[in-house]
Amino acid sequence: MKTYDAIVIGSGQAGGPLAKKLALSGKKTALIERRYVGGTCVNDGCTPTKTWVASAKAAYMAVKSKDLGINVKSFKVDMVQIKRRKDQIVLKARNGNQKGIEETKNLDLIFGDATFASKNTVTVQLKEGGKVELKADLFFLNTGCKTLIPDIEGLNDIDYLTSTSILELDKVPDHLLVIGGNYIGLEFGQMFRRFGSKVTILEKGSRIVVHEDEDVSAELTHILEEENIKILTDSQPLKFKETGKGNISATIKTAGKEHKIKCSHVLVAAGRGPNTDKLALEKTGVKTDERGFIKVNDKLETNVKGIYALGDVKGGPAFTHISYNDYTIVYRNLLEGADLNTKDRPVPYCMFTDPQLGHVGISETEAKKQGLNFKVAKLPMTHVARAIETGDTRGFMKAVVDADTKKILGATVLGPEGGEIMTVLQMAMEGGITYDRIRYCVFAHPLYSESLNNLFMTIDG
Repeated sequence: MKTYDAIVIGSGQAGGPLAKKLALSGKKTALIERRYVGGTCVNDGCTPTKTWVASAKAAYMAVKSKDLGINVKSFKVDMVQIKRRKDQIVLKARNGNQKGIEETKNLDLIFGDATFASKNTVTVQLKEGGKVELKADLFFLNTGCKTLIPDIEGLNDIDYLTSTSILELDKVPDHLLVIGGNYIGLEFGQMFRRFGSKVTILEKGSRIVVHEDEDVSAELTHILEEENIKILTDSQPLKFKETGKGNISATIKTAGKEHKIKCSHVLVAAGRGPNTDKLALEKTGVKTDERGFIKVNDKLETNVKGIYALGDVKGGPAFTHISYNDYTIVYRNLLEGADLNTKDRPVPYCMFTDPQLGHVGISETEAKKQGLNFKVAKLPMTHVARAIETGDTRGFMKAVVDADTKKILGATVLGPEGGEIMTVLQMAMEGGITYDRIRYCVFAHPLYSESLNNLFMTIDG
Protein backbone atom coordinates (compact mmCIF):
# COMPACT_ATOMS: atom_id res chain seq x y z
CA MET A 1 0.00 0.00 0.00
CA LYS A 2 1.25 3.46 -0.94
CA THR A 3 0.55 6.40 1.35
CA TYR A 4 -0.13 9.97 0.26
CA ASP A 5 -1.04 13.18 2.02
CA ALA A 6 -3.87 13.80 -0.45
CA ILE A 7 -5.65 11.87 -3.18
CA VAL A 8 -7.71 13.57 -5.89
CA ILE A 9 -10.11 11.40 -7.89
CA GLY A 10 -10.97 12.93 -11.26
CA SER A 11 -8.90 15.38 -13.29
CA GLY A 12 -11.63 17.80 -14.34
CA GLN A 13 -11.55 21.56 -13.99
CA ALA A 14 -11.38 21.28 -10.20
CA GLY A 15 -9.36 18.09 -9.73
CA GLY A 16 -6.40 18.81 -12.01
CA PRO A 17 -5.58 22.30 -10.72
CA LEU A 18 -6.22 21.24 -7.12
CA ALA A 19 -3.85 18.27 -7.37
CA LYS A 20 -1.11 20.53 -8.70
CA LYS A 21 -1.71 23.15 -6.01
CA LEU A 22 -1.65 20.53 -3.23
CA ALA A 23 1.56 19.00 -4.57
CA LEU A 24 3.28 22.38 -4.91
CA SER A 25 2.34 23.18 -1.31
CA GLY A 26 4.39 20.20 -0.17
CA LYS A 27 1.70 17.55 0.11
CA LYS A 28 2.49 14.22 -1.49
CA THR A 29 -0.45 13.90 -3.88
CA ALA A 30 -1.97 11.32 -6.21
CA LEU A 31 -4.35 12.23 -9.02
CA ILE A 32 -6.47 9.31 -10.25
CA GLU A 33 -8.14 9.56 -13.65
CA ARG A 34 -10.23 6.80 -15.24
CA ARG A 35 -10.18 8.15 -18.81
CA TYR A 36 -8.64 11.40 -20.08
CA VAL A 37 -7.03 14.31 -18.28
CA GLY A 38 -9.15 17.45 -18.41
CA GLY A 39 -12.58 16.04 -17.63
CA THR A 40 -15.77 16.63 -19.57
CA CYS A 41 -14.97 20.24 -20.49
CA VAL A 42 -11.83 19.53 -22.44
CA ASN A 43 -12.75 16.14 -23.88
CA ASP A 44 -16.51 15.95 -24.35
CA GLY A 45 -17.95 19.34 -23.47
CA CYS A 46 -16.90 22.95 -23.91
CA THR A 47 -13.80 22.54 -26.07
CA PRO A 48 -15.08 20.13 -28.75
CA THR A 49 -18.65 21.39 -28.90
CA LYS A 50 -17.75 25.06 -29.23
CA THR A 51 -15.26 24.08 -31.93
CA TRP A 52 -18.13 22.46 -33.83
CA VAL A 53 -20.40 25.43 -33.09
CA ALA A 54 -17.88 27.60 -34.94
CA SER A 55 -18.03 25.30 -37.98
CA ALA A 56 -21.84 25.31 -37.87
CA LYS A 57 -21.83 29.11 -37.70
CA ALA A 58 -19.65 29.25 -40.80
CA ALA A 59 -22.18 27.09 -42.66
CA TYR A 60 -25.03 29.31 -41.46
CA MET A 61 -23.23 32.45 -42.60
CA ALA A 62 -22.59 30.94 -46.01
CA VAL A 63 -26.36 30.64 -46.39
CA LYS A 64 -27.18 34.03 -44.84
CA SER A 65 -24.41 36.00 -46.51
CA LYS A 66 -26.67 36.89 -49.43
CA ASP A 67 -28.56 39.19 -47.02
CA LEU A 68 -25.29 41.13 -46.69
CA GLY A 69 -24.77 41.30 -50.43
CA ILE A 70 -22.34 38.39 -50.63
CA ASN A 71 -23.53 35.53 -52.81
CA VAL A 72 -22.01 32.16 -51.94
CA LYS A 73 -23.11 29.96 -54.83
CA SER A 74 -22.40 26.67 -53.10
CA PHE A 75 -20.49 25.16 -50.22
CA LYS A 76 -19.76 21.72 -48.86
CA VAL A 77 -19.84 20.55 -45.26
CA ASP A 78 -16.72 18.42 -44.81
CA MET A 79 -17.57 16.50 -41.64
CA VAL A 80 -14.27 14.62 -41.73
CA GLN A 81 -12.35 17.91 -41.62
CA ILE A 82 -14.70 19.35 -39.00
CA LYS A 83 -14.03 16.34 -36.78
CA ARG A 84 -10.29 16.43 -37.52
CA ARG A 85 -10.05 20.08 -36.47
CA LYS A 86 -12.01 19.35 -33.30
CA ASP A 87 -9.79 16.38 -32.44
CA GLN A 88 -6.64 18.42 -32.91
CA ILE A 89 -7.86 21.17 -30.60
CA VAL A 90 -9.02 18.67 -27.96
CA LEU A 91 -5.72 16.77 -28.05
CA LYS A 92 -3.72 19.95 -27.73
CA ALA A 93 -5.70 20.98 -24.66
CA ARG A 94 -5.66 17.49 -23.13
CA ASN A 95 -1.96 16.92 -23.72
CA GLY A 96 -1.12 20.36 -22.37
CA ASN A 97 -3.04 19.62 -19.18
CA GLN A 98 -1.44 16.22 -18.82
CA LYS A 99 2.06 17.56 -19.38
CA GLY A 100 1.55 20.20 -16.70
CA ILE A 101 0.44 17.52 -14.23
CA GLU A 102 3.25 15.12 -15.08
CA GLU A 103 5.86 17.85 -14.67
CA THR A 104 4.58 18.85 -11.23
CA LYS A 105 6.86 17.67 -8.45
CA ASN A 106 5.33 15.65 -5.64
CA LEU A 107 2.38 14.62 -7.85
CA ASP A 108 1.65 11.14 -9.25
CA LEU A 109 -0.83 10.77 -12.12
CA ILE A 110 -2.49 7.35 -12.05
CA PHE A 111 -4.87 6.11 -14.75
CA GLY A 112 -7.53 3.73 -13.49
CA ASP A 113 -10.84 3.27 -11.65
CA ALA A 114 -10.82 4.15 -7.96
CA THR A 115 -13.00 2.35 -5.43
CA PHE A 116 -13.05 3.12 -1.73
CA ALA A 117 -12.11 0.27 0.63
CA SER A 118 -12.53 2.55 3.66
CA LYS A 119 -12.77 6.26 4.36
CA ASN A 120 -9.01 6.66 3.92
CA THR A 121 -8.15 3.89 1.46
CA VAL A 122 -8.88 3.34 -2.23
CA THR A 123 -8.21 0.44 -4.55
CA VAL A 124 -7.34 1.46 -8.10
CA GLN A 125 -7.97 -0.91 -10.98
CA LEU A 126 -5.16 0.29 -13.21
CA LYS A 127 -5.85 1.04 -16.86
CA GLU A 128 -2.68 -0.82 -17.78
CA GLY A 129 -3.73 -3.84 -15.72
CA GLY A 130 -3.37 -4.86 -12.10
CA LYS A 131 -4.43 -3.15 -8.90
CA VAL A 132 -2.86 -0.81 -6.39
CA GLU A 133 -3.99 0.32 -2.93
CA LEU A 134 -3.53 3.93 -1.88
CA LYS A 135 -4.05 5.59 1.48
CA ALA A 136 -4.49 9.24 2.48
CA ASP A 137 -6.09 11.45 5.08
CA LEU A 138 -7.47 13.87 2.49
CA PHE A 139 -9.67 12.95 -0.48
CA PHE A 140 -11.10 15.25 -3.13
CA LEU A 141 -13.78 13.83 -5.42
CA ASN A 142 -14.14 15.44 -8.85
CA THR A 143 -15.62 12.56 -10.82
CA GLY A 144 -18.21 14.58 -12.74
CA CYS A 145 -21.39 13.37 -14.44
CA LYS A 146 -22.53 11.08 -17.22
CA THR A 147 -25.51 10.95 -19.58
CA LEU A 148 -28.63 9.46 -18.04
CA ILE A 149 -30.12 6.82 -20.31
CA PRO A 150 -33.91 6.66 -19.95
CA ASP A 151 -35.71 3.33 -19.82
CA ILE A 152 -37.38 3.31 -23.24
CA GLU A 153 -38.40 0.17 -25.09
CA GLY A 154 -35.93 -0.65 -27.83
CA LEU A 155 -33.47 2.12 -27.00
CA ASN A 156 -30.69 -0.31 -26.16
CA ASP A 157 -31.32 -2.14 -29.44
CA ILE A 158 -30.33 0.88 -31.53
CA ASP A 159 -26.95 2.58 -31.71
CA TYR A 160 -28.09 5.72 -29.89
CA LEU A 161 -25.83 8.71 -29.40
CA THR A 162 -24.84 10.64 -26.28
CA SER A 163 -23.14 14.02 -25.99
CA THR A 164 -19.86 12.06 -25.95
CA SER A 165 -20.36 9.57 -28.78
CA ILE A 166 -21.93 12.11 -31.15
CA LEU A 167 -18.56 13.87 -31.23
CA GLU A 168 -17.11 10.87 -33.07
CA LEU A 169 -19.41 11.26 -36.08
CA ASP A 170 -17.62 11.94 -39.35
CA LYS A 171 -20.78 11.87 -41.46
CA VAL A 172 -23.78 14.17 -41.21
CA PRO A 173 -26.91 12.30 -40.04
CA ASP A 174 -29.86 12.33 -42.43
CA HIS A 175 -32.37 12.90 -39.63
CA LEU A 176 -31.28 13.49 -36.03
CA LEU A 177 -33.93 12.91 -33.37
CA VAL A 178 -32.97 14.65 -30.12
CA ILE A 179 -34.45 13.56 -26.79
CA GLY A 180 -34.37 16.64 -24.56
CA GLY A 181 -35.01 20.33 -25.17
CA ASN A 182 -32.39 21.88 -22.93
CA TYR A 183 -28.84 23.14 -23.34
CA ILE A 184 -27.10 20.04 -24.72
CA GLY A 185 -29.94 18.98 -26.99
CA LEU A 186 -30.49 22.45 -28.40
CA GLU A 187 -26.82 23.13 -29.10
CA PHE A 188 -26.37 19.84 -30.94
CA GLY A 189 -29.73 20.12 -32.66
CA GLN A 190 -28.99 23.52 -34.16
CA MET A 191 -25.42 22.51 -34.96
CA PHE A 192 -26.41 19.47 -37.00
CA ARG A 193 -29.27 21.29 -38.71
CA ARG A 194 -26.66 23.71 -40.00
CA PHE A 195 -24.45 20.82 -41.08
CA GLY A 196 -27.37 19.60 -43.18
CA SER A 197 -29.35 17.17 -41.00
CA LYS A 198 -33.08 17.20 -40.63
CA VAL A 199 -33.59 17.73 -36.90
CA THR A 200 -36.50 16.95 -34.58
CA ILE A 201 -36.32 17.83 -30.89
CA LEU A 202 -38.54 16.12 -28.32
CA GLU A 203 -39.22 17.90 -25.03
CA LYS A 204 -41.39 16.25 -22.40
CA GLY A 205 -42.31 19.59 -20.82
CA SER A 206 -44.59 22.27 -22.18
CA ARG A 207 -41.67 24.30 -23.54
CA ILE A 208 -37.92 24.13 -24.15
CA VAL A 209 -35.37 25.56 -21.68
CA VAL A 210 -38.01 25.31 -18.98
CA HIS A 211 -35.73 26.92 -16.36
CA GLU A 212 -35.73 30.19 -18.29
CA ASP A 213 -38.51 32.80 -18.38
CA GLU A 214 -41.37 32.03 -20.74
CA ASP A 215 -40.51 34.87 -23.11
CA VAL A 216 -36.95 33.53 -23.42
CA SER A 217 -38.24 30.05 -24.20
CA ALA A 218 -40.73 31.41 -26.75
CA GLU A 219 -38.14 33.55 -28.54
CA LEU A 220 -35.60 30.73 -28.69
CA THR A 221 -38.27 28.38 -30.02
CA HIS A 222 -39.04 30.89 -32.76
CA ILE A 223 -35.36 31.28 -33.62
CA LEU A 224 -34.82 27.52 -33.93
CA GLU A 225 -38.00 26.94 -35.88
CA GLU A 226 -36.90 29.65 -38.33
CA GLU A 227 -34.02 27.29 -39.16
CA ASN A 228 -36.52 24.50 -39.87
CA ILE A 229 -35.83 22.63 -36.65
CA LYS A 230 -38.96 20.77 -35.60
CA ILE A 231 -39.69 21.11 -31.88
CA LEU A 232 -42.28 18.83 -30.31
CA THR A 233 -43.18 19.77 -26.74
CA ASP A 234 -45.27 17.67 -24.37
CA SER A 235 -43.63 14.76 -26.18
CA GLN A 236 -41.83 11.62 -25.13
CA PRO A 237 -40.53 8.58 -26.96
CA LEU A 238 -42.26 5.29 -26.19
CA LYS A 239 -40.41 2.84 -28.42
CA PHE A 240 -37.54 2.56 -30.87
CA LYS A 241 -37.08 -0.03 -33.57
CA GLU A 242 -34.37 -0.41 -36.18
CA THR A 243 -36.05 -0.94 -39.54
CA GLY A 244 -32.95 -1.37 -41.64
CA LYS A 245 -29.39 -0.13 -41.73
CA GLY A 246 -29.45 3.57 -40.91
CA ASN A 247 -33.20 3.61 -40.39
CA ILE A 248 -34.97 3.90 -37.04
CA SER A 249 -38.67 4.03 -36.33
CA ALA A 250 -39.57 5.99 -33.18
CA THR A 251 -42.99 5.77 -31.58
CA ILE A 252 -43.71 9.13 -29.96
CA LYS A 253 -46.50 10.34 -27.71
CA THR A 254 -47.29 14.02 -28.21
CA ALA A 255 -50.04 15.66 -26.17
CA GLY A 256 -51.42 12.21 -25.42
CA LYS A 257 -51.49 10.98 -29.02
CA GLU A 258 -49.14 8.39 -30.48
CA HIS A 259 -47.41 8.80 -33.83
CA LYS A 260 -44.27 7.54 -35.55
CA ILE A 261 -41.14 9.35 -36.69
CA LYS A 262 -38.54 7.87 -39.00
CA CYS A 263 -34.97 8.97 -38.32
CA SER A 264 -31.39 7.88 -38.88
CA HIS A 265 -29.86 8.84 -35.50
CA VAL A 266 -31.08 9.38 -31.94
CA LEU A 267 -29.31 11.68 -29.49
CA VAL A 268 -30.11 11.12 -25.80
CA ALA A 269 -29.85 14.48 -24.03
CA ALA A 270 -32.45 14.12 -21.29
CA GLY A 271 -30.26 14.82 -18.28
CA ARG A 272 -27.07 13.84 -16.52
CA GLY A 273 -26.30 11.95 -13.33
CA PRO A 274 -23.27 11.67 -11.02
CA ASN A 275 -20.30 9.38 -11.59
CA THR A 276 -20.47 7.80 -8.14
CA ASP A 277 -21.49 4.24 -8.94
CA LYS A 278 -17.94 2.80 -8.89
CA LEU A 279 -16.67 4.77 -5.89
CA ALA A 280 -18.30 2.51 -3.25
CA LEU A 281 -19.06 5.55 -1.11
CA GLU A 282 -20.93 3.32 1.33
CA LYS A 283 -17.50 2.19 2.57
CA THR A 284 -16.74 5.75 3.63
CA GLY A 285 -20.03 6.86 5.18
CA VAL A 286 -20.24 9.80 2.76
CA LYS A 287 -23.87 10.79 2.24
CA THR A 288 -25.49 11.22 -1.17
CA ASP A 289 -28.93 12.44 -2.21
CA GLU A 290 -31.63 10.31 -3.82
CA ARG A 291 -30.01 10.77 -7.26
CA GLY A 292 -26.53 9.83 -6.08
CA PHE A 293 -25.03 13.34 -5.95
CA ILE A 294 -22.60 13.81 -3.08
CA LYS A 295 -23.87 16.06 -0.32
CA VAL A 296 -21.52 18.86 0.75
CA ASN A 297 -21.68 21.94 2.96
CA ASP A 298 -20.90 25.45 1.75
CA LYS A 299 -17.18 24.76 2.09
CA LEU A 300 -17.51 21.69 -0.15
CA GLU A 301 -16.90 19.27 2.73
CA THR A 302 -18.85 16.02 2.91
CA ASN A 303 -20.18 14.70 6.20
CA VAL A 304 -16.96 12.69 6.58
CA LYS A 305 -13.94 14.66 7.79
CA GLY A 306 -11.20 14.87 5.19
CA ILE A 307 -13.39 14.05 2.17
CA TYR A 308 -14.46 16.84 -0.18
CA ALA A 309 -16.53 16.87 -3.38
CA LEU A 310 -16.09 19.41 -6.16
CA GLY A 311 -17.71 20.08 -9.53
CA ASP A 312 -20.72 18.36 -11.08
CA VAL A 313 -20.63 15.29 -8.82
CA LYS A 314 -21.92 17.31 -5.88
CA GLY A 315 -25.04 18.47 -7.76
CA GLY A 316 -26.06 22.07 -8.25
CA PRO A 317 -25.02 24.12 -11.28
CA ALA A 318 -23.11 21.84 -13.65
CA PHE A 319 -20.77 24.36 -15.23
CA THR A 320 -17.01 24.30 -15.80
CA HIS A 321 -16.56 27.69 -14.18
CA ILE A 322 -18.39 26.54 -11.04
CA SER A 323 -16.12 23.50 -10.82
CA TYR A 324 -13.07 25.73 -11.15
CA ASN A 325 -14.43 28.09 -8.50
CA ASP A 326 -14.92 25.08 -6.20
CA TYR A 327 -11.20 24.41 -6.58
CA THR A 328 -10.24 27.98 -5.69
CA ILE A 329 -12.42 27.89 -2.58
CA VAL A 330 -11.02 24.58 -1.35
CA TYR A 331 -7.36 25.34 -1.92
CA ARG A 332 -7.54 28.83 -0.42
CA ASN A 333 -9.31 27.51 2.65
CA LEU A 334 -6.93 24.58 3.11
CA LEU A 335 -3.63 26.11 2.10
CA GLU A 336 -4.04 29.83 2.73
CA GLY A 337 -6.21 29.80 5.85
CA ALA A 338 -9.09 31.58 4.11
CA ASP A 339 -12.71 31.25 5.21
CA LEU A 340 -14.50 31.09 1.86
CA ASN A 341 -17.78 29.41 0.99
CA THR A 342 -20.17 28.91 -1.89
CA LYS A 343 -22.95 31.06 -0.43
CA ASP A 344 -24.28 33.78 -2.71
CA ARG A 345 -21.62 33.29 -5.39
CA PRO A 346 -22.76 34.36 -8.84
CA VAL A 347 -23.74 31.58 -11.24
CA PRO A 348 -23.42 33.05 -14.73
CA TYR A 349 -23.81 30.76 -17.71
CA CYS A 350 -24.03 30.86 -21.47
CA MET A 351 -25.73 28.42 -23.81
CA PHE A 352 -24.00 28.41 -27.17
CA THR A 353 -26.94 28.23 -29.46
CA ASP A 354 -26.75 30.93 -32.09
CA PRO A 355 -27.60 33.50 -30.92
CA GLN A 356 -26.14 32.85 -27.48
CA LEU A 357 -28.23 32.76 -24.33
CA GLY A 358 -26.35 34.37 -21.44
CA HIS A 359 -27.81 34.60 -17.94
CA VAL A 360 -26.76 35.69 -14.45
CA GLY A 361 -28.65 36.36 -11.22
CA ILE A 362 -32.37 35.90 -10.77
CA SER A 363 -34.96 35.75 -13.53
CA GLU A 364 -38.24 37.60 -13.74
CA THR A 365 -40.03 34.39 -12.76
CA GLU A 366 -37.85 34.00 -9.67
CA ALA A 367 -38.35 37.66 -8.70
CA LYS A 368 -42.11 37.13 -8.80
CA LYS A 369 -41.85 33.97 -6.69
CA GLN A 370 -39.79 35.83 -4.09
CA GLY A 371 -42.31 38.67 -3.96
CA LEU A 372 -39.66 41.29 -4.69
CA ASN A 373 -40.34 44.91 -5.55
CA PHE A 374 -38.74 44.86 -8.97
CA LYS A 375 -38.85 46.31 -12.44
CA VAL A 376 -37.99 44.68 -15.77
CA ALA A 377 -36.01 46.32 -18.56
CA LYS A 378 -36.30 44.71 -21.98
CA LEU A 379 -34.89 45.68 -25.35
CA PRO A 380 -35.32 43.72 -28.59
CA MET A 381 -32.17 43.26 -30.62
CA THR A 382 -33.99 45.00 -33.47
CA HIS A 383 -33.29 48.20 -31.48
CA VAL A 384 -29.57 47.48 -31.12
CA ALA A 385 -27.49 49.38 -33.68
CA ARG A 386 -24.69 46.85 -33.79
CA ALA A 387 -27.14 44.00 -34.37
CA ILE A 388 -28.80 45.88 -37.21
CA GLU A 389 -25.43 46.64 -38.83
CA THR A 390 -24.27 43.03 -38.65
CA GLY A 391 -27.57 41.74 -39.98
CA ASP A 392 -28.61 39.67 -36.97
CA THR A 393 -31.42 41.12 -34.88
CA ARG A 394 -32.68 37.89 -33.32
CA GLY A 395 -33.45 37.90 -29.60
CA PHE A 396 -33.50 40.53 -26.85
CA MET A 397 -31.76 41.91 -23.76
CA LYS A 398 -33.55 41.75 -20.42
CA ALA A 399 -32.69 42.81 -16.88
CA VAL A 400 -34.45 42.53 -13.53
CA VAL A 401 -33.72 45.44 -11.17
CA ASP A 402 -34.62 46.33 -7.59
CA ALA A 403 -37.19 49.14 -7.75
CA ASP A 404 -35.95 50.66 -4.48
CA THR A 405 -32.16 50.35 -4.58
CA LYS A 406 -31.90 50.39 -8.41
CA LYS A 407 -29.40 47.53 -8.25
CA ILE A 408 -29.40 44.88 -10.97
CA LEU A 409 -30.73 41.56 -9.66
CA GLY A 410 -30.37 39.50 -12.81
CA ALA A 411 -29.93 39.64 -16.55
CA THR A 412 -30.69 37.49 -19.58
CA VAL A 413 -29.35 38.23 -23.04
CA LEU A 414 -30.55 36.14 -25.95
CA GLY A 415 -28.73 37.63 -28.88
CA PRO A 416 -25.43 37.94 -30.74
CA GLU A 417 -22.57 37.85 -28.21
CA GLY A 418 -25.20 37.34 -25.51
CA GLY A 419 -22.67 35.88 -23.08
CA GLU A 420 -20.32 38.84 -23.46
CA ILE A 421 -23.11 41.38 -22.93
CA MET A 422 -24.35 39.44 -19.90
CA THR A 423 -20.85 39.57 -18.42
CA VAL A 424 -20.86 43.37 -18.56
CA LEU A 425 -24.01 43.34 -16.47
CA GLN A 426 -22.50 40.77 -14.12
CA MET A 427 -19.57 43.10 -13.47
CA ALA A 428 -22.06 45.87 -12.69
CA MET A 429 -23.80 43.54 -10.25
CA GLU A 430 -20.48 42.61 -8.62
CA GLY A 431 -19.59 46.27 -8.21
CA GLY A 432 -23.03 47.40 -7.06
CA ILE A 433 -23.45 49.72 -10.04
CA THR A 434 -27.07 50.77 -10.35
CA TYR A 435 -29.04 50.72 -13.58
CA ASP A 436 -29.51 54.50 -13.64
CA ARG A 437 -25.73 54.92 -13.84
CA ILE A 438 -25.48 52.45 -16.72
CA ARG A 439 -28.30 54.29 -18.48
CA TYR A 440 -26.03 57.33 -18.95
CA CYS A 441 -22.66 55.56 -19.01
CA VAL A 442 -20.40 56.37 -21.98
CA PHE A 443 -19.82 53.18 -23.98
CA ALA A 444 -17.87 52.97 -27.21
CA HIS A 445 -20.03 53.15 -30.31
CA PRO A 446 -21.24 50.97 -31.96
CA LEU A 447 -20.84 48.02 -29.59
CA TYR A 448 -23.53 45.60 -28.48
CA SER A 449 -22.95 46.66 -24.87
CA GLU A 450 -23.55 50.29 -25.79
CA SER A 451 -27.23 49.44 -26.05
CA LEU A 452 -27.30 48.84 -22.29
CA ASN A 453 -27.98 52.61 -22.29
CA ASN A 454 -31.18 51.98 -24.22
CA LEU A 455 -32.04 48.88 -22.24
CA PHE A 456 -32.31 50.84 -19.02
CA MET A 457 -34.04 53.77 -20.68
CA THR A 458 -37.03 51.43 -20.97
CA ILE A 459 -37.49 51.79 -17.18
CA ASP A 460 -39.23 54.83 -15.71
CA GLY A 461 -37.35 56.44 -12.84
